Amino acid sequence: MPIRDGHRPALELSGPVEKPRAAVLLLHGGREHGTTAPPPWNLPGARLRLFEGAIRGAIRRSTSQDAVLLGRVRYRVRGWNGERQDAAQDARRALRELELLAGEVPTVLVGHSMGARAALAAAGDPLVRGVVGLAPWCPTGEPVAHLRGRRVVLLHGDKDRTTDPRSSLDFAARAGAAGADAATVLMYGSGHAMLSRATAWHDLTGRAVAGFLGLAELPAVISEQFPPTSTSR
Repeated sequence: MPIRDGHRPALELSGPVEKPRAAVLLLHGGREHGTTAPPPWNLPGARLRLFEGAIRGAIRRSTSQDAVLLGRVRYRVRGWNGERQDAAQDARRALRELELLAGEVPTVLVGHSMGARAALAAAGDPLVRGVVGLAPWCPTGEPVAHLRGRRVVLLHGDKDRTTDPRSSLDFAARAGAAGADAATVLMYGSGHAMLSRATAWHDLTGRAVAGFLGLAELPAVISEQFPPTSTSR
């Protein structure tokens, strides 16, 4: 049974999977501060749901769709809230619930903005194979040591005025120095909402997820940034 810990489960499944061999968890954006619960339907959540179809399509081209569980991280509150790191705590809760449900399945986290920060923070979990960060919120000095052995790609619009694409470049460089396979792809002409060039965002995300799970070749724009000897865990 899912861990409840006094709250609703942190893991929300997108559909039933009887015996998954892998999993993908999506984490939508939020706010820097906020202690109220997100409404059931909200714009950040709706924005990230648009990526689910692309991820399913990439998986379907590589293996049986039923072999990969897709789910979402349900936040207790809508803010990061400083040292509380509420979204990251919810991501870790969801991973524990996933492990109880499906066992030790290789997992990729896909997060947007605050959700990307939460995914990166939780990526030291043994289940996590990689992270796809979309327009991530990566403050200066964010920890990276726990990403050793993980694969990370950060997609960031060069017109983003909410989170800084230069912070993604810095984060990926530091993560790579700490032992991660890390790449940054600038999405030219696109902003934080990922509406401009939406098809390119969706396609690259789906292919990155399939590649991180070992179901397909990674796009060259990502793999060429990894060390020549890089292999999936």
